[in-house]
Amino acid sequence: MPTETRPTVRTDLRNVAIVAHVDHGKTTLVDAMLRQSGAFAAREELVDRVLDSGDLEREKGITILAKNTAVHRATANGTVTINVVDTPGHADFGGEVERGLAMVDGVLLLVDASEGPLPQTRFVLRKALAASLPVVLVVNKTDRQDARIAEVVDETHDLLLDLAGELDARGAAHTDVLDMPVVYASARAGKASTTPPADGQAPDSPDLAALFDTLLRHVPPPSGETDRPLRALVTNLDASSFLGRIALCRVHAGRIRKGQTVAWCRADGTVAPARISELLMTDGLHRVPAEEASAGDLVAIAGIPDITIGDTLADLDSPDPLPRITVDEPAISMTVGVNTSPLAGRGGGTKLTARLLKSRLDAELVGNVSVRVLPTERPDTWEVQGRGELALAVLVETMRREGFELTVGKPQVVTRIIDGALCEPYEQLAVDVPEAYLGAVTQLLATRKARMVHMGGHGSGRVRLDYHLAARGLIGFRTEFLTETRGTGVVHHVFDGYAPWAGELRTRHTGSLVADRSGVVTGYALLQLADRGTFFVEPGAQAYQGMVVGENPRAEDLDVNVGREKKLTNIRSSTGDELERLARPRALSLEEALEFCAVDECVEVAPQVIRVRKVVLAATDRARQRSRAKARDAVARPADHGRTATQPPA
Repeated sequence: MPTETRPTVRTDLRNVAIVAHVDHGKTTLVDAMLRQSGAFAAREELVDRVLDSGDLEREKGITILAKNTAVHRATANGTVTINVVDTPGHADFGGEVERGLAMVDGVLLLVDASEGPLPQTRFVLRKALAASLPVVLVVNKTDRQDARIAEVVDETHDLLLDLAGELDARGAAHTDVLDMPVVYASARAGKASTTPPADGQAPDSPDLAALFDTLLRHVPPPSGETDRPLRALVTNLDASSFLGRIALCRVHAGRIRKGQTVAWCRADGTVAPARISELLMTDGLHRVPAEEASAGDLVAIAGIPDITIGDTLADLDSPDPLPRITVDEPAISMTVGVNTSPLAGRGGGTKLTARLLKSRLDAELVGNVSVRVLPTERPDTWEVQGRGELALAVLVETMRREGFELTVGKPQVVTRIIDGALCEPYEQLAVDVPEAYLGAVTQLLATRKARMVHMGGHGSGRVRLDYHLAARGLIGFRTEFLTETRGTGVVHHVFDGYAPWAGELRTRHTGSLVADRSGVVTGYALLQLADRGTFFVEPGAQAYQGMVVGENPRAEDLDVNVGREKKLTNIRSSTGDELERLARPRALSLEEALEFCAVDECVEVAPQVIRVRKVVLAATDRARQRSRAKARDAVARPADHGRTATQPPA
């Protein structure tokens, strides 16, 4: 009678992911772990947030791509390697979080000692519990002056119970969620303790030893059959100018060796032989060559040029694929096409054709499982769907820096038909504002049909508001919110499922100042039009008919001549001209431009400029289009309004 093969437990390895809300200190904690493990010993200069290596990550101060590193911890039984996966905290990059959780056996949940659990804390924690991963709670930033450590721990326990109830209702039992250990830390100071310090004080320990010990004690080592046939899941992709495409894998069973020929199980169900030309493992901040890896290891392999996320590398004799990685459905879409403005090709771009654009979008699909690309009626325009506005804006900004010139439509929500009813995505919104702006914020959200769920404060002069509203109501909200709160408000939101269509929402209360002819912007024209609104252009800039050159405080659009010149005569003026200063133009970033543009507008994106323009440039054609729309609305059924409002501009 054959004996049953038992999983081999590797006591020399731990795989853990760090999950948290934005700005709660994930990457800073990884820095401290690297420093105290000796990874920076040979470096002359220490680098903050070393894993945020991308330009956009450093500029925005957020983690966009999940990355892993390895630290070593000496114990009584030998040295233990801890593979740490740093995940994004923004829900728009949820695909990165889901891929990171597929690589690990436990998570460190970071919660700010003052802010407590926020909507995106709920998002990442739900993903961890759904994957049945053990959780270690780390209360970070205990040295903040407004820290409230005990209350934050209680709020996190309440959140755990709430999420456990949701998962139990779906058939997943989570009865031990309150048994999770709690570690109190100050990642910036590099200190951690299992004893809670006083509010506003750093832990009394000299280092992160308490965090490492708790992690080794409560995060289980990886289990797998090293003697079983090979099974490794591709969870991420990278690239190298020397090795080509690199696949990051978690080895679930068996062993994988450099030079080995394996069975490549692809998405379409086919299996093909492939050779591992290079095998790499992470040590600190670098990948080092390795000859062999076994079950539980996180490795990087090269030699398969067309491998994609979710593929399985298996044994040639018994190719048994693992379940593919599944991510949440996209909720926001926008159209992306070639630049069709009269100034196309003059914005510093080198990639202008539809062929190059389609090739770039196809390449994005390979490494980004949370993005979808759909064809439209036009051969040079595609609909790109993603988790949120920020994720799509990051994609467009990345393409802009690569030399593309694009026309980007206004973000729209992705609707569904559920039980015969039109439904749209809804969001949970958390707002933290000073008490002086409470009325302005509640009025702003009331016009967007937001429903208040909770209001409370911590006695520090600020108010915390929780809302439930349609995702359409958040398009263009951030700019107005920061204006109303004078930049002192903080807002976060996370996807909260689909619900019936909320009806018509008026998210923009201003109009556009539109150039009525092409030409060079003059200071004289801007001075004469100064009382019409705020301008986005300055004297000397090139404008064209249909280009949005400013914002009208009134709700309607206004066609203006920004190229008007002062008429000169040979008659001496009895009064001399006086020098008048123009107001500084308002420079729109890509995110601000996407929020600002109306339904009949789009954004022209080029490496050197970002402009807002009308989809239909000619004023007479726009007037004719408005007349036709009014005629259609007069005879359309009421149920048709919501359906047509979801479509992106043509």
